[in-house]
Parts: sequence; C-alpha cells; structure tokens
Amino acid sequence: MFPEYDIIVVGAGHAGCEAAAAAANLGSKVLLITMNMQTIAQMSCNPAMGGIAKGQIVREIDAMGGYSGIVTDLSMIQFRMLNKSKGPAMWSPRAQNDRMLFAAKWREMLENTPNIDFYQDMVKGLLVKDNRVNGVVTGLGHEIKSKTVVLTNGTFLNGIIHIGEKNFGGGRVAEKAATGITEQLVSLGFESDRLKTGTPPRIDGRSLDYSKMEEQPGDTEIVGFSFANTVKPLKQRSCWITYTNQKVHDLLKTGFDRSPMFAGRIDGIGPRYCPSIEDKINRFAERDRHQLFVEPEGWDTVEIYVNGFSTSLPEEVQYEAIRSVVGFENAKMFRPGYAIEYDYFPPTQLTYALETKLVDNLFFAGQINGTTGYEEAACQGLMAGINAHQKTRNLAPVVLKRNEAYIGVLIDDLINKGTDEPYRMFTSRAEFRTLLRQDNADLRLTELSYRLGLASQESMDNVIEKRSHVEQIKKILKEFVVEPADINGYLQQINSSPISEKQKAEKILLRPDIELHDLQNQLPTLGALLHNFTKDQVEQASIQVKYDVYIEKEKELVKRMSLLEDLQIPDLFDYKRIQALGNEAREKLIRIKPRTLGQASRISGINPSDVQILMVYMGR
Repeated sequence: MFPEYDIIVVGAGHAGCEAAAAAANLGSKVLLITMNMQTIAQMSCNPAMGGIAKGQIVREIDAMGGYSGIVTDLSMIQFRMLNKSKGPAMWSPRAQNDRMLFAAKWREMLENTPNIDFYQDMVKGLLVKDNRVNGVVTGLGHEIKSKTVVLTNGTFLNGIIHIGEKNFGGGRVAEKAATGITEQLVSLGFESDRLKTGTPPRIDGRSLDYSKMEEQPGDTEIVGFSFANTVKPLKQRSCWITYTNQKVHDLLKTGFDRSPMFAGRIDGIGPRYCPSIEDKINRFAERDRHQLFVEPEGWDTVEIYVNGFSTSLPEEVQYEAIRSVVGFENAKMFRPGYAIEYDYFPPTQLTYALETKLVDNLFFAGQINGTTGYEEAACQGLMAGINAHQKTRNLAPVVLKRNEAYIGVLIDDLINKGTDEPYRMFTSRAEFRTLLRQDNADLRLTELSYRLGLASQESMDNVIEKRSHVEQIKKILKEFVVEPADINGYLQQINSSPISEKQKAEKILLRPDIELHDLQNQLPTLGALLHNFTKDQVEQASIQVKYDVYIEKEKELVKRMSLLEDLQIPDLFDYKRIQALGNEAREKLIRIKPRTLGQASRISGINPSDVQILMVYMGR
C-alpha cells in the first residue's frame, strides 16, 4: 500500500509543515502523517506570527526558503513593526493572522509542493533495528518504511488537558492525545519529562464594548515577512487593549483551591515568560492590573482571542472574572481556557542536526524538544527537514552558527543547555544581535540556502541585486558633499548642531537624530541620486552606515570566538581520564559530546577553567 519514503514527518503543525516542505523541495520523497488532515498548520494558541525575536526567526525561515513568511503575509489581518523607537537590532515584525486562512494557505502550499504525500493516522511507534530508525507503525497497523523519520508531535505526546478539577486526554481541545511513542523511546534509553502550556478563553466579539478599550491599529506601511513580493492586505483590522482590575483578581482567587496548577495536579513546568493569569496575580501580587490584548481571530469571524488571560481555572470562575474586565461586562464565552500537559525529550539528547544521539536517522523538532511558540517550532522543522534530507544523501549536516542566525542561537542553546521549562526566543539570548537583524536575514542566509538547492534562483538574484545597490548607495553617501547653507536650517529645527564647513552626507547620517529619509527630503539633489533605489535598499544602506562601528565590533568578537569553534574535539575523546575536571563537568561532557571547544564552553555547568583543562589535554 505504501512505497518506501526518504523521510516520514510525524505531525503537521508548524514544525512538521516546514520539515516536509524543506525536504520535499530539496528532492526527498516525503510522507506527512497527521491525526487530522483538517488541522494542518493549526494556530493552536494566539492567531499571530512574529514579535520580539520571533519575527527575526520568521524572516530567517523565509530567507532559507521556508514557507512561514509567505503564509503569514498572505493571511495577515494586521501588521506592526515593534520596537521602532529603538535601534534596528531590536526591530521585530509581528502580524495578526486570520486563523483559518493561515491554515488553508499552508495546506494549499504543501499540496502544491511536489514530492509530498499525505496520510491521516496516528503514529503509535517507530520501526527501529540496530539503533537505526527505518519507518513507523500507525494506529491502523500499517508499517511504513523510510530512510529517516522526523518527529514533530507538539503537545500530543500523552497530552492531558486541565480545566479546573476536570482533566482528560488530548493534544488540543477536541483532539485525542498520541500514545505509544514516549514509552518506546524511553525503553530505548531516552530521557523524557513533562511540560505545560495553556490558552485563554475565546470570546464572542459581538458581546464586547470596544469604546471602553484602547485601539491598537496596524502600521501604515506593511513591511511583511517574506523577502518575496507577496500580496499584502489593502486594509487591516485593529486590535484592542484593556486591563484586569482588583475585582477580576479577587474573582480569580476564588478558584485557586480548584486550580490544577496550585493543587499539584500538573507536574509539568509552564512557560516563565507567558504565565497564566492566575500565575501572574499570584507571583505579582503587588500589581493591581495586568494588560490584556483583545485580538480578532480573522477577517470574517467574531471570535476573539484574549491575549494575556491564559487560564486553567474552573469554567464558571473564568466566566465571572472575564466579565469583570472593562469592556467585557456582557462577554459571551465560546469556550473556556485550559492548560495542557505533555511529554517532551530534553534536547541535550540531540546533535546540532537535530538528530538523536541514541537512534540514527531519527530527528526531533518543535515542542518535543521543549520549546514554545510557532516560530521556534517552525525553524526547528526547517532545519530538521534539511538535515534529514542531507542524511538520506550522505551529505554533511547543515548547522547555523550563533553569529549567523537566531535559528543557530536557538538550536545551540537547546543542544548545550537543554531546558527544564518551555524555551522561548528573546533578542537578549543572542550575543550578536546587531548582526542578526530582521532586515538583513536574506543577506545572511539566502546564499547558503541557494547552494543547498532550497532557495530559488529568483531569491538569489534579488540578494545579489540588493547587495550591489546597497554598496552603490553607501558610495553615494560617502562622496556626496553637503553645504552648510543647505542643511543648517534643518539642523537648527531639530536642535542639532549646525555645520561650519562642507561635510560628507555619510558623516551627517551618523548623528543619532538624523535618518537618511530626512536627508533625502532636505537635500533634493541627494534625493534624486537615491530615487531609483528601493526603500528596503536605502534603509539597509542607512543601517550599515549608522551602525558600522557596532557591526565591526561584533564581527571582531565573532573572529575571536571562532578560534574555539575551530578546535575540534575527537569523537572518541576520553573525558574520564581527565582527573582535573569536576564531576559535573565530566558527566555533562560525556553526555553531550561537544564537537568543538566552543560548544563545550557553552554547556551549562562548564566553566572557563574546564575549557582550559580541555585545551591542555587536547594539546597533548
């Protein structure tokens, strides 16, 4: 009934979709297995993509030839570039999406991708022989052979849903949990644990009073996520902001004795940076209110997502509390919020390719690795799909470094530090964030992807043109002479020091209170010289000029740190014989088996003296 596949992808969430698309576009024959064909690329939680650091990840996925950026652009109902008041390293795109359109576009793109087959069934086990996976076993009893398997099970592995004192099996509301895989992997020697996440109640938007809330419109200019020329919406839907209050908090507290979290019925640890509303008012008791974002679920639905009100309290408590929020006095609930507890496998059990160390040709991506968020899952799926393809062709794995991409930071963190709580990406996790901006993801990654055979010729041509035009703009700025009489009036208007002699435009642009579009407006001749360049190219040149000193400092730091990255540790290096290492360091080095001294230095619990000791012994 089934042919043998190069790659079987288990699960069709954000990680599974990107894994299947990447592998298929590279030429592998892929089978995507999901328990429900109607929930491919489901936005299980909030209907949004991007945000702080997450937006950079989506741009990187797009630059690498993934689909998330395109799908986001085609299904967005609102776009905002966050942190525009800060430096460009902090700018982060975020889109509000039409939940149903997002999933529909994903399925459409997958169905139009050659080399992908689909099958609806539950995978209950793996075919493993001699520590090598060679297929899966489904709930209907089918044994399907493949060269590699990518597990992207999300929250479905032994998932349990909690609402107050009620709990029942499920990977998502109204969808059953997946069983069998965890038990088999544990029997093979894998370590597993439990994590928790949650979601807020969904509300009937017709029952809300928006006049009592603060409107949050989208940006006038929609930049979008894809570097391709995707179609952007001609109009946008507003989101709204409101707040909890003391009455809301008091009502929520009446359900604490029945809270699965406080009563100890949930063992898994929840996301520190996206806590439930009950966790917020418990941990931050001094605050008399918390911000809530009222987010539409799409163009043609009245369903509302209440961002910031994630809860697993009893339904009646949720209902009474939500109706005490300003603007929600007459709110009607579509369904209550809930918490979900699920199995994950600490990611220190993986290589940089996201392949497991215990079983060859088996790859993990997404929440199975302890991460949270669509974007974090999608980028892992992309890399797992690429590397599963590479493995089937006996090609070297593709590994992004920390100075090359947020994706590289995420995977490096997971492999070396592991996580005992849902891992979420932040700009603060990246030590080279001036290099890893959302605006230059294409310049950083498209050439690599093109060499692999993933990014298109058109994408590569666009990058070549962008690089060339940016250098032309920088040359114009370096050579264009600005007369004092032409600029001093404007400088006085913005309380900036006037110039007493001619200056190059490049030098004036270095002032923190001046942007390139200001110079273009004030200096018509300069504006004419830059007229034929795109806004994206002009902005890229401006950023490179203004932040050149900081960029060069980070590049120098990358060079210094790369010295450790270039020092390879032999595969059979015997850490047991190094008596100078502490027990913790020795145990972690044996378990993780770092490839380089740079990787060893980033393992939690390894200190600089341990690295020095390793250098001495490797020298011997």
